[in-house]
Amino acid sequence: MFLFSVLASLFAFTSPTCGYQMSWENWNGNLQNRVNELDSRTTQPHIIFILVDDQGFRDVGYHGSEIKTPTLDRLAAQGVKLENYYVQPLCSPSRSQLMTGRYQIHTGLQHSVIRPTQANCLPLENVTLPQKLRQAGYATHMVGKWHLGFYKRGCMPTQRGFDTFFGSLLGSGDYYSHYKCDGPGMCGYDLHEGEEAAWEQDRGRYSTLMFTQKAVDILAHHNPQKPLFLYLAFQAVHSPLQVPARYLERYKSIPNLHRRKYAAMVSCLDEAVHNLTLALKRYGFYHNTVIVYSSDNGGQPMAGGNNWPLRGSKATYWEGGIRAVGFVHSPLLLNKGTRCRALIHITDWFPTLVTLGEGTLDEDLNLDGYDVWEAISEGRQSPRHDILHNIDPIYTKAKNGSWKAGYGLWNTAIRAALRVGHWKLLTGVPGYSDWVPPQTFSNLLLTNRWHNEYVRWDQGKSVWLFNIIADPYERVDLSLRYPHIVKKMLMRLAQYNRTAIPVRYPAKDSRSNPNFNGGVWGPWYKEDEDDRETNLLTNNLAKKRRKKKAKKRKLKD
Repeated sequence: MFLFSVLASLFAFTSPTCGYQMSWENWNGNLQNRVNELDSRTTQPHIIFILVDDQGFRDVGYHGSEIKTPTLDRLAAQGVKLENYYVQPLCSPSRSQLMTGRYQIHTGLQHSVIRPTQANCLPLENVTLPQKLRQAGYATHMVGKWHLGFYKRGCMPTQRGFDTFFGSLLGSGDYYSHYKCDGPGMCGYDLHEGEEAAWEQDRGRYSTLMFTQKAVDILAHHNPQKPLFLYLAFQAVHSPLQVPARYLERYKSIPNLHRRKYAAMVSCLDEAVHNLTLALKRYGFYHNTVIVYSSDNGGQPMAGGNNWPLRGSKATYWEGGIRAVGFVHSPLLLNKGTRCRALIHITDWFPTLVTLGEGTLDEDLNLDGYDVWEAISEGRQSPRHDILHNIDPIYTKAKNGSWKAGYGLWNTAIRAALRVGHWKLLTGVPGYSDWVPPQTFSNLLLTNRWHNEYVRWDQGKSVWLFNIIADPYERVDLSLRYPHIVKKMLMRLAQYNRTAIPVRYPAKDSRSNPNFNGGVWGPWYKEDEDDRETNLLTNNLAKKRRKKKAKKRKLKD
């Protein structure tokens, strides 16, 4: 059986070369080399994490979309579809929780995203996923979108655990020129190789194709016997809506231009994943690889995305903003071709992948994530029973929210969302709350609400409760029917809030202007400022350790 799989892989995935016939002697020699290679391979699996940007819940073939995604459909069908999988409603929050395994309230990134002009980044005291995997012997490579801050050198991907980095630092930009403007006179170039601008690498190529080629090059030059962690964070399908013309041809029937371009971008993304998968097989990685595919948040209807039948959109705490497309594909899965309905959150990838990679999880990591590999691979119950979607104390307050509405337990003016078991609670202003059915995109413009189910905001509400298992589309608010459940959920929110650290959301720093950095977006803090910050951070960490030791001594006494 083992020999058969080797033969199959050689027949199907040998790199095609025009006009070349392989002799039996060469083929037999290659077969023996392949057998020897597989016999001596690492026991640690290669990990390929594909994070896509703004893909809506419905925008994959196996969720009923008109968008053609044959590769994603096949990989998901042969793997495990994650059908109770949650992320955060925006880019930086999801990425920060993937990298640290910790909720936003524990990293100070509770509010919005990291802006390119802010002296802000993923806090340096947080150990990252690539750092833990590198400690376990992995080569770690990142290709694509970072969006976790870059105001000083210590924030850059190659300072946070990645051996190499090729991609963009900001949240969005032109897919071809790789320029981004963040206001008048604040425009710059955003394509980097390591910690430098990638001028020489840039051929004006569409980013989805360029990032895929870079990922394939990494595979081509890496020894399959050494464990590999490849984090491929596509820019697609985030706005601006740009795509090579050949992908638009197949969607002429979609009258809405935004939807048509978006659909074409998803098809290009699907083709990119196909080419990456072929490379994994061609270069001898596939049989010992775990592929994780995930969107970073829900789709944005005004930019062509669709989350039907879920409520809401990107940037909201309705299901359409936080319930994501996700699957795991791997020959190492025990229960292939299944749907996993266990509760899984993006923070869970940190402990799951570190454990899978034979790394260590120290107690002082204070993780919010769980190891969910057995739930995914074997169909067991998830160790996770709740998710703090977020508490954002500086978001716009709900006009009708109050401590009274929160039974004196919680100020319901504050934007927050919590899942416990089959219950979901929202407070404050959850965000755009419409259901946007597919028919909406039959109009030329999305400004027409004819097909939308519009929810008015003058009802004076600041608390919602849903049985999310029985009512996944959030149509029946149960907050008045079950006040005792609301109180329990509010108490849980308050407990979480007591563990929160202050929000990190600094004002705009004029020194961030690319015009002061050769026209390139990049670090602007000087070395002496870095040293002062490092010393301050070191002193703060030392104080925390002393406090912990003092508490332990008191408990012993």
